[in-house]
Order: sequence, then C-alpha cells, then structure tokens
Amino acid sequence: MPLRDRDLKGLAIIVAGEDRARFHAALSLAGAQAALGGRSRVYLHGPAVGLLAAAAIDREDALWRAAGQPTVAQLQEDALTLGVTLIACQTGLAMAGIDAATLDARIETGGLVGLMATLDEDRLLFA
Repeated sequence: MPLRDRDLKGLAIIVAGEDRARFHAALSLAGAQAALGGRSRVYLHGPAVGLLAAAAIDREDALWRAAGQPTVAQLQEDALTLGVTLIACQTGLAMAGIDAATLDARIETGGLVGLMATLDEDRLLFA
C-alpha cells in the first residue's frame, strides 16, 4: 500500500537549542513527513528561535552546500511551501529581542502549552 494511502500520524518536532545541524535535521524530517501527506510541525523553543533570524550563511550551510545538500534557509522555505507549520516560542522571541512581525508571515508564534494541547495522536520528537 503506498504511503499516501495510509493514515499517517502527525509529527511534532521540538528544537530546543541554537544548533543549526539539529534545525537542519528537524526541517528535513518535517519536510519528508509533509511530502508524504502527513501533518508536520516544528516548534522552536527558547533560544532556538534565534535560528529563524540568522540571515548570514554560516559555516554549516557552506558545508551542506559543498556536499550538494540544501542549506537551512532552503529547507525552511521548502518546509513552509510543503505546509509544515513552524512555530516560534513567544518567550524565545522576547529573549532574542525579535519582533514576530519581522519573521516570515508563514511562521506562527505560540507556546508549549498550545503545542501540547493540540498534539492529539502526533508523534513528538526532540531535535
């Protein structure tokens, strides 16, 4: 039976730190889930919100590019296009001094209580 014909459980991934490699992995997983037709959310907790504001390409992105792989910025755009919900922690935004209005309009803001309240049957992963 093709994967799209099965009822996929949703996927919620919590990114708990400012590690771009973990964010890259979370976006890759979320994008794969969305490509298969499943609900997929990535919640950036606390300091991880800073990953959304990084405008410069850092060394890790250069390494991904050199290996022929998408950068974090490319994965973020692909994930949003596929319908992945990106959620920025409200406390993390305040800690980083980031105004939510400066983020991509497709990025939501919220908290852990809201994420957990809507978890339903979703699988929960930490990155």
